[in-house]
Amino acid sequence: MAEIMGAQAFDQAASAGSGATSTAPADTAIGMVTEIAGSSSRIVLDALVLDALSEHSDATVANTGRVGSQVKMRVGNYWLIANIRSLRIAQDDPDRIVAQIDFLGEGDQEQLTGKLYRFRRGVTRYPAPGASIFPVSTADLNQIYAADERASIEVGTVFPTRDIRAAVYVDSLLGKHFALLGSTGTGKSTATALILHRICEYSPQGHIVVIDPHGEYASAFKANGAIYDVDNLAMPYWLMNFEEHCEVFLTSAGWQRQIDADILAKCLLQARAKNRMAQEIGKLTVDSPIPYLLSDLTNIIQLEMGKMDRAGDTAPYLRIKTKIEEIKNDPRYSFMFSGMLVADTMASFLSRIFRLPSDGKPISIIDVSGVPSEVTSVVVALLSRMVFDFAIWARNEPRRPVLLVCEEAHRYVPNERRADDSSVGRTLSRIAKEGRKYGVSLGLVTQRPSDLAEGVLSQCGTIIAMRLNNDRDQAFVRAAMPEGARGFLDSIPALRNRECVICGEGVATPIRVLFDTLEESQRPDSGDPVFSQLWRDVGGEDAILDRTIKRWRAQGH
Repeated sequence: MAEIMGAQAFDQAASAGSGATSTAPADTAIGMVTEIAGSSSRIVLDALVLDALSEHSDATVANTGRVGSQVKMRVGNYWLIANIRSLRIAQDDPDRIVAQIDFLGEGDQEQLTGKLYRFRRGVTRYPAPGASIFPVSTADLNQIYAADERASIEVGTVFPTRDIRAAVYVDSLLGKHFALLGSTGTGKSTATALILHRICEYSPQGHIVVIDPHGEYASAFKANGAIYDVDNLAMPYWLMNFEEHCEVFLTSAGWQRQIDADILAKCLLQARAKNRMAQEIGKLTVDSPIPYLLSDLTNIIQLEMGKMDRAGDTAPYLRIKTKIEEIKNDPRYSFMFSGMLVADTMASFLSRIFRLPSDGKPISIIDVSGVPSEVTSVVVALLSRMVFDFAIWARNEPRRPVLLVCEEAHRYVPNERRADDSSVGRTLSRIAKEGRKYGVSLGLVTQRPSDLAEGVLSQCGTIIAMRLNNDRDQAFVRAAMPEGARGFLDSIPALRNRECVICGEGVATPIRVLFDTLEESQRPDSGDPVFSQLWRDVGGEDAILDRTIKRWRAQGH
């Protein structure tokens, strides 16, 4: 077996520290390589040396030999860095520990001091079996995690240190999409706010759109963002494409839905054609964002229904007309279907939502918590499609990349098991696959990665994983992470709040990070209620009920 090696060879590899009784020096050999197999290999460590190092003044050296810690080995003029994935006692000797390792990268060795410098991802030369293993020091970690000349933001400290900053490369993070994953209560919303605040500080003239389904982020971005909800969103209904019109206006299913869709397409095209702007467009389609009056649409449906040469019954026309009238008269839909939104406000709407120009407030928070649940997915689909379509049609203009952050992403991009055939899933999936070509970055935030559409998570170049309690979620993330990060993945169930594992394009090498603490004014409104305190607070219940019922009946207005 690979772990059963000659006692003499092992003792030579670890001779510098085998007799240590108190604190071993940081350059002590702690074991040797026994098996090399591509990215994952096997080493054997001396438990006595590790015990001696546990009292070392350098916390990184003292942490050597734990799951998730790093070790190094010399190959020629290079230092190879590896992460410990798993540990077990050797069968032939309880003082020897067999470890599975994943190679992270390599750095140059200084000629005079032997120190590590100029670390980079990837391995060009592998060590031979028998090579000595050494602990990684804080100075080494500084070199490994040091941000190079690329644009970067600092989001926390590298575990287990207290002063080594964790840097994330902005262009790689945004250019190839990212996903932030974590179970409820792990600090996911605060971590999202932290990353967005750092991006805003680095690029105050940026363009960020956040879909906020719970109304959490308005309080966090009052100073550097524009907040939109049902009271001031003013989203024109005529910006919807035909697919989105069908989701809102059609109530039928099966073969009846196709009949209704054909009628709606014909009438919608006529309604758009009545606008004088339609005369300037050579080929008008049902998807063209041309303003039209809802009353024109219902009148055209009424006329079509009354034609003598019409085949079939009047039921489909009545269904569509009734639904349009219902939405038009429902005050909950006024943010989108108000008669005041028929003017050509497309330029001003895009300018507000995409922060063009940003005027030092680069982020738009779109609070959809007050949007009726029947049209929430359509609203998110419309906003997402606007981001993507704007990027496509602005290809020949000076580029203005947009970051679209989608909270509760599993609601909008569900997997096949939960698929609801909504347009928002197709839109976000298309952005995940093609968005980076056009300057659209996607940030997915979810507590249930296993409920995401298959393939979407794999399109995210950077994965920020907080604690995940569900086995299926852990397996899903494990499949999406690169091979070299598997050792870090094993620690995901044991992460504390505010801790995460970051891997992928946005970091030099996979890292475990403790996020920075945000100021109270910059945190989202997502704290858990403190039952033990709140249930002691009594009095004023009648007034609470009166105010609540008034808001309830008025639907927030």
